[in-house]
Amino acid sequence: AVVTKKEHLYKILVIGDLGTGKTSIVKRYVHNFFSQNYKATIGVDFALKVLDWDERTKVRLQLWDIAGQERFGQMTRVYYKEAVGAFVVFDLTRNSSFEAVPKWKSDLDNKLVLADGSNIPCVLLANKCDCVKDGLIQSSRTQMDEFARDKGFLAWFETSAKDNIGIDDAANCLVRKILENSEKMLNDREDELRGMRLDDGAGSGAGNGTGGQSGSGFLGGSSGDKKRSCC
Repeated sequence: AVVTKKEHLYKILVIGDLGTGKTSIVKRYVHNFFSQNYKATIGVDFALKVLDWDERTKVRLQLWDIAGQERFGQMTRVYYKEAVGAFVVFDLTRNSSFEAVPKWKSDLDNKLVLADGSNIPCVLLANKCDCVKDGLIQSSRTQMDEFARDKGFLAWFETSAKDNIGIDDAANCLVRKILENSEKMLNDREDELRGMRLDDGAGSGAGNGTGGQSGSGFLGGSSGDKKRSCC
């Protein structure tokens, strides 16, 4: 029998300071292509990546490559709208781009939340690792683990668009979390509807209002679930 795949379309943001390699990462991920010569992005560029995630699931990622200077403009709220995941990119060879990471993350969290009120999953990319001799030393990795955790990132990855390092792993980590969130919200919605039906049924019986209380208790139980840990 032919299995019909369930298709998902997700909007993903790629943000970070000017010149950190955002466009190169997107080009490598979508087209498996790298060039030393890219003009600075003006406003926003788009790319589409299609993933056959498993035998039942196809994922289409709409990647929004947002210009580095846009954090200082008023358009980011428009660009961010309806996104369900993000990459924040910094350049390992340029400390100022790392220092800007908390500002990008804060800007994102202030302007965009998921339907349940939580922050969208966000993965930090330490890009241009090919330019750092021997990569990050272990102590730096430990510090990065702490930094990413402290700032609310799902995970962080060393990446190189030039040498095609870490990008697929980072994307898979993000997509996995987005699919988890999507499933959880669907289940929560079903629980909510079921709770409303229980509420209506019980409320139409006895006039003491206990049916309404049991219904709201059911809802409260579903919405109070702890968030899942990151990948």
